Amino acid sequence: MALTLATAVELLDKHHLLREIIQGKTWSRNPARFAGAEDAFNSITYDTRQVREGSLLCCKGHFKADYLSGCDEHGLKAYVAETDFSEKTEAIGIIVDDIRKAMSLLSAEFYGRPQDELTVIGITGTKGKTTTAYFVQSILNAASDGRAALFSSVDNCLDGHTYTASALTTPESMDAFRMMREALDNGMRYLVMEVSSQAYKVERVYGLTFDVGAFLNISPDHISPIEHPTFEDYLYCKRQITTNSKTLVLGADCDHADLIEEDAAAAGVPVTTFALHTSGATNSGTKADTVAWPADKDRTAFHIEVAGTTGTYKLRMDGDFNYANAAAALTIAQLAGIDLNNKKISHALENVRISGRMEQFKDSHGPNVAIVDYAHNFASVSALIDFAIERYGANKPRITLVSGSAGGKAVDRRKEIIDAAQHRVDRIIITSDDPDRERAEDICETMQAAVNDPNVQSTVIIDRQKAVETAITEAQAHDGFDVLLIVGKGEEQWIKVDGKHAPYEGDTHIVTRLFGQTHS
Repeated sequence: MALTLATAVELLDKHHLLREIIQGKTWSRNPARFAGAEDAFNSITYDTRQVREGSLLCCKGHFKADYLSGCDEHGLKAYVAETDFSEKTEAIGIIVDDIRKAMSLLSAEFYGRPQDELTVIGITGTKGKTTTAYFVQSILNAASDGRAALFSSVDNCLDGHTYTASALTTPESMDAFRMMREALDNGMRYLVMEVSSQAYKVERVYGLTFDVGAFLNISPDHISPIEHPTFEDYLYCKRQITTNSKTLVLGADCDHADLIEEDAAAAGVPVTTFALHTSGATNSGTKADTVAWPADKDRTAFHIEVAGTTGTYKLRMDGDFNYANAAAALTIAQLAGIDLNNKKISHALENVRISGRMEQFKDSHGPNVAIVDYAHNFASVSALIDFAIERYGANKPRITLVSGSAGGKAVDRRKEIIDAAQHRVDRIIITSDDPDRERAEDICETMQAAVNDPNVQSTVIIDRQKAVETAITEAQAHDGFDVLLIVGKGEEQWIKVDGKHAPYEGDTHIVTRLFGQTHS
């Protein structure tokens, strides 16, 4: 059904968002009082530069009346806003209580509700969202001949095989529904998407119900004046996926799992749990519906039992936490209707690679190892160090962490990254990591001030390329075995400074160049 003024008003009224419609001196709740109420909008946008004949404009965020200058001449038909802008435009104003909720509903309707024709999977958690999403997409692609789309913090994929860098973990609602429509037009049957806490905080997924939702884990993150004021608020936003899913996959060892299960029970949402055990499926680990456990003493392969069937998997991406992600992914796929006995699925899962995530490199000039990863908070840095100690600890390595912290968000991470590392590594090189509109020097100084272990060496090197090069040259000059953990940027070849992407060689590219070898 085409989106018209009449259908838009009816939809907003149904969701108790409509206040009134304004055009000049006419104020009403009845769209029939306005010319062209039954004419379809030709486009929908939140960018005034994209307004054309017959456009519907959503005035979100810090929208200023002056932005409407010239919009009438370009054919603006109507705008949706929380404020009356009739002094600046002759277009019809649809005034609402919440512009972000309204924008999500109207965008879905404009693009023909593509979510109704896709099996939509949403994945949230503090860590593991991206890896799990890639695992799920790979499984679905194997089972459907490449008909699974992906929205992730690293890439978006709308045709099952072409990946383009993404700007947000979860796209703005209007962009998300536009991309869903494109994916559907490309023949996609599935969509796998990461769902951030901010997606619920600012209503990017308002009105969207997931066929399968997943809540992997939770730990403090994104707590700052411009994101979540408290951990309770962060968790509350994450929890919204529960009541907005038809069925939920939940990490059995997740903190506050009992509260999430209470949410699900109150909403009538069935829950399937997964867990990682240290030995067999029936050992003393947390009881769960899906269980992963090591298949060999070196933990290079794992058994995963889903719905009573056990498979053995060896992932390209190492680490126990990735086998937990694989257990979640297989559970999600099974709930999405996939037959896990398909041999293509095992092969697909085992060959997933995410650029810049748990990429291991061996130095062709000596014994040293570097691991490049997107770890960027307490939980993910802790998990990475756990892996390094577990895998290489017997060789008594010197461990160096190269890390910064992004500007403009999650201020708590700056100290927490240091807290995760300083008593467990030998050296920390603090450097730039997307400072955006903050001074990289200020962020690094905050991190340096958090170092209080006299046994750990710490250095600030603002230039990230120089920081990574320094870590490598020091390791190569050291008479011993070094493990370098280079985190935060992965394969990204830019650093965000003052709202723009400044060119950067990329962590993986620097390691490859100086090690003289590709990733293992």
